[in-house]
Amino acid sequence: MKKILIVEDNELNLDLLIQLLEDDYELVTTDNGAAGVEMAQQERPDLILMDMSLPVMDGWEATRRLKADGNVKHIPIIALTAHAMSSDEEKALAAGCDGYLAKPLDEDLLFEKLDQLLT
Repeated sequence: MKKILIVEDNELNLDLLIQLLEDDYELVTTDNGAAGVEMAQQERPDLILMDMSLPVMDGWEATRRLKADGNVKHIPIIALTAHAMSSDEEKALAAGCDGYLAKPLDEDLLFEKLDQLLT
């Protein structure tokens, strides 16, 4: 079973993601960017869902750090953000994200991205 790390500080968003994904994936979660970096290094998930507006360390910086780490830089990261301007997607990709999804999440797009990045 593929493992997904969810880095999300909003409980409602986290609960939704867990409900959508728990039957098909092993899930590990944390609520801040610094812990997300540590968990990615320890757990070595197959994919990371990264909120961009996080406490302690934002998702932009967490992504940059993960992509600079040779041991985990191969792990695909999907940015999850309420920032839905086209420039926000460009910013997420420039930070190293492999995909971008605006909130509120479109479930079909989420599963499409997961299929694309996990196969």
